[in-house]
Amino acid sequence: MSALDVVLAQDLACLAFCWRLDRRDGVTIGLTSHDRDLSVGGVLYRAAPGLVPSAVVQGTGLEPESMDLRGALTSDAITATDLEAGRWDGAGLRLYLTEWTAPGSVWFELVRGELGAIERRGDAFSAEMRGPVAVLDRPVAVKLLHAEYARQGWPPARRGSRHASPGCRATLGDGKCRVDLALHRRFARVASASGQSIDIAGGGMTAGDYAFGALRWMTGPDAGIVQDIADNDAVRLTLTDASFSAPVAGALMLLTAGCDKRIDTCSARFGNALNFRGEPYLPGNDLLTRYPGGN
Repeated sequence: MSALDVVLAQDLACLAFCWRLDRRDGVTIGLTSHDRDLSVGGVLYRAAPGLVPSAVVQGTGLEPESMDLRGALTSDAITATDLEAGRWDGAGLRLYLTEWTAPGSVWFELVRGELGAIERRGDAFSAEMRGPVAVLDRPVAVKLLHAEYARQGWPPARRGSRHASPGCRATLGDGKCRVDLALHRRFARVASASGQSIDIAGGGMTAGDYAFGALRWMTGPDAGIVQDIADNDAVRLTLTDASFSAPVAGALMLLTAGCDKRIDTCSARFGNALNFRGEPYLPGNDLLTRYPGGN
């Protein structure tokens, strides 16, 4: 009978989950569902009673294993800054079960893998765990991409991402983009409107600045409603859809600039090429034929 079987056979089992997370940069942290810190094998597992694992789905053969991890962000463990910077992307994850009255006396590994998709909602986060066979799902092209960038002498592609694309994967103004949207907003008033077109009083817009941006009605019958902007010239806004109510002359709008996800726009319009979250020099499909087998 194993140590775990002995504990489970007791009338009262004092069990706690322990997570060990190993980042690719060598940082290791431990977290536990217990309300006090636990020390096992030289690793301090910090109390994180709000951290909750979903049911662990284990496959057979090459079927994937999966688990979701949800909890609150803490300033000294998994910080919002580190999440947004991608430092936890692909981090190794092991889930253990132990007896908190004697940490380590029972040390049963439930599952291991790596962190997949991580999402933030306010002060909470959720993370997907991928089993060891998830590495087989990684596209070979991402590995080849970095080799091609080095061969061509181009600026290095961003590492740590599971995806590669010539367009930026950040959202304008978010924590990865870091553009201050307050500098790219303006108020304007309706001069006239017809269908999806709105002419603003006084003009003065730069063509294309508000393409893929947003219009928020501040006054008028649609006050509070946000609409997507398809394009603009010096005077006219073209919306993706007509307004719900006919805009009235003089109605106040808040316009927010948009981004077409291209490196040229990121650099010229926002001066933000350093934070561009894409691979603008992404080679074509012939890359796979030039690097057969990914070597």
